[in-house]
Amino acid sequence: MQRRFYVETLGCPKNEVDSDKIVGTLLADGYAEAGDASEADLVVVNTCAFIEDARRESIDAVLAADRARKLGSRLVVTGCMAERYGSELAEALPEADLVAGFGVPVVPVEIGRKPVPSLDLLNLPRPRSAAPWGYVKIAEGCDRTCGFCAIPSFRGPQRSRDVASILEEVAALGVQEAVLVAQDLASYGKDRPGELGKGAIVRLVEAVARIVPRTRLLYLYPSDLDDALIQAILATGVPYFDLSLQHVSKEHLRRMRRWGDGARFLATIGRIRDEEPDAAFRSNFIVGYPGETEEDHDELLRFVEEAQLDWCGFFRYSEEAGTHAAGLGGTVPTALADERLAELRELQDAVTASRRDDLIGRTVSVLVDAPGEGRTHREAPSIDGVVHLPESLPTGTFHDVVVESAAGSDLVAAGANLGAVSGAR
Repeated sequence: MQRRFYVETLGCPKNEVDSDKIVGTLLADGYAEAGDASEADLVVVNTCAFIEDARRESIDAVLAADRARKLGSRLVVTGCMAERYGSELAEALPEADLVAGFGVPVVPVEIGRKPVPSLDLLNLPRPRSAAPWGYVKIAEGCDRTCGFCAIPSFRGPQRSRDVASILEEVAALGVQEAVLVAQDLASYGKDRPGELGKGAIVRLVEAVARIVPRTRLLYLYPSDLDDALIQAILATGVPYFDLSLQHVSKEHLRRMRRWGDGARFLATIGRIRDEEPDAAFRSNFIVGYPGETEEDHDELLRFVEEAQLDWCGFFRYSEEAGTHAAGLGGTVPTALADERLAELRELQDAVTASRRDDLIGRTVSVLVDAPGEGRTHREAPSIDGVVHLPESLPTGTFHDVVVESAAGSDLVAAGANLGAVSGAR
C-alpha cells in the first residue's frame, strides 16, 4: 500500500519553496500526497521563527497536526524553528517524532530518506506548479547584520544558486509568472564573484524573463536597487518594486543597522515613477524598535502619506535573542507601539484604497490565477489584493479587462477582450 504524506507550511514565500522541495523529494521517493494530516503516514510541519507571533503559530500548528494525525503516523518538525532551536525544540515538543533542520534528514531515516545538506535543498526537485505562478528561491542565507533579525544565525551566510539550476527550475514549474525570492535578493551572486560576477541579479532577471511572460522580484534591499536593476525590472513588463525599508528616520535606521533614509527612498520611488507611472510599490516597516521616538514615528507617518505606496505591512518589533537590538535600551511600551501601528495602518489603508480607486475605468492586463480571480502586475500572489473576474476566463491565461469597481484592496473587472493578450505582458 502506497504511503502518504502531508506538509503544512508556516511563514514566508521562501518557506513555501522549501516545502515544495520536500514534496518533490517525497513524490520521487514513491509517496503520495494526502489531503490532510488525518490521512497521512508522514506529517511534516515547516515552521517559521522570524518573530514571536510566528513561533507561537508554528507551535500551535504542530500541536494541531499531532491531534489530527492517525495512529502510527510520523510527525516531523522542520524549517526555521527546527534550525534555530534544534534539541531545545525537540525536548519541548515530545509530540514530534523528529525535529530536524534542513541540514539533517527532513524525514526519519527508517522511512527511506538520507540526510539532506542545507544548501542542496535549494536544488532538490519540486513538482510542477499547480498555479500559473510559482516562487523560485535563488539564494539562501544572508550576510547583513540588521539589528532586529536573527535569520543569519540559523540560515547562515548567503549562498547563491547556479544560474543554470534556477532557469531549469523556472522552466520545469510550467508557470506564466516566476516570483524570485531570497533573504537578500538583490545581493544574488555577491558571494560567488568569480563565477557569477558583478551584476549577476540583472543577468538572472533578464534570463528568467526570456523563459516566462512575467518575472517578479520580492525583497529588495534599497541600497542595491541601482539603475541597472531598475531597468531590468522595468524591461520584464512587471514594474513591481518590493523594497525592504523597515523605517525612514535616518538616525533610527542606524540604530537598526540599516542603510538609507526617507529622502533617499522618496527620490528612488520618484525616479521610477517618472519613467514608469504604472509602477507599483510595496514595503514593510517595523514599529516600536528600541529607541523609536515620537519624532521618528511622525517622520514615518509623513513618509507613508507622501510616498503613496500601493501596499505596506507594519509589524510590532519582536525582541529576538542574540540580535544586536536585544541589548539596546529605549524599549517602546507595547501599548504605545500598538497605538503607532493602528495609526499607520489606518493611514495606509486609505492610501491603498485611493490607489485602487484610481484604477476604476482603466483597462488592465491580468493573469488568471483561478476561476474568477486574477492579478495585474500590481499584485504579488498571496500577498496583495486580487482582481475579481468573469469565471469564464481560463486559468493560466492573460486578458485585458476593464476595472469596474474597487473594494478595499481588491478590484472587480469585466472582460474587455476575452481573447488572450498577445505577448502575455
